[in-house]
Amino acid sequence: MADSPRTITAPDRTWLVALAAALWGTDGILRAPLAGALPAATIVFWEHIVPVLLLIPFVPSAVRAFRRASARDRLALVVIGLGSSALATTLFTAAFALGDPVTPLVLQKLQPLVAIAGAALLLGERLRPAFWMFAVPALVGAWLMAFADPFDVEVRAAGAALLSVGAAVLWGFGTVLGRMVSANLASRDVTVLRFAIGLVGALVVLWVQDAPIAVTAAQLVPLLLLAIVPGLIALVLYYIGLRSTAASRATLAELAFPATATVLGVTVLGTSLSATQWVGLAVVAVSVTALGLSERGRSPVVRAPAELS
Repeated sequence: MADSPRTITAPDRTWLVALAAALWGTDGILRAPLAGALPAATIVFWEHIVPVLLLIPFVPSAVRAFRRASARDRLALVVIGLGSSALATTLFTAAFALGDPVTPLVLQKLQPLVAIAGAALLLGERLRPAFWMFAVPALVGAWLMAFADPFDVEVRAAGAALLSVGAAVLWGFGTVLGRMVSANLASRDVTVLRFAIGLVGALVVLWVQDAPIAVTAAQLVPLLLLAIVPGLIALVLYYIGLRSTAASRATLAELAFPATATVLGVTVLGTSLSATQWVGLAVVAVSVTALGLSERGRSPVVRAPAELS
């Protein structure tokens, strides 16, 4: 699974990845109220069943594409669907029920670091020692951001942070695998297969947790919006952009997600951040942004086996 990534020849679509990431940032204003009223498994089930129903006309061609794909790509698609889609979203939703609505979203700023590390493992990219100059401050900043008092951590807050980091890791590797399979499969097929395979995983989680499927009429509208806006629409745009966007630029563009989420969390959801949390947010933002910018310079901290831009 260490094949060299394909050379990008299409026009760069960093702006499209950024737009998709900004749509992900609207997730919190829809998920937070639902997380307090519904089990995580129920919410995740609706997040998958709605897109699958909307994409039914494209399912047959996606299945054919899956059958034609290599064993490596099929395995990657299964991991994306079950892990990065169903399980990661379940962890992310459960984090909302344990902590505040900003912490799970802002901790997703660690995802670019995970994605670059995963690219080194799966795509053959080599990390320079300077990589840790960005990674360590980002991890420290994430700890400051996660807790109002970083030296007095409650078990409840720690649980929310742990679930959020787990989701970030799964989504980070999902990004790497998505880039890998996008070299051989159409963006539409990748999107359809992610939701379809993820639906299987969501059904398993629903069964294991014995969670209900039925929701109230008042809950249906935010569930539909959650499934369509930061779900289906965002992923369609993301996979289209990912096909022709270099990893370094995509990583930088994905910062639109936590940036949008934090602004909405403070302004719309009425949450507040302590002084150390603001410091943590700044440290994470600067570290991850600097990491993305360094990849566009003459001496990137990640050396790809093939030129991407």
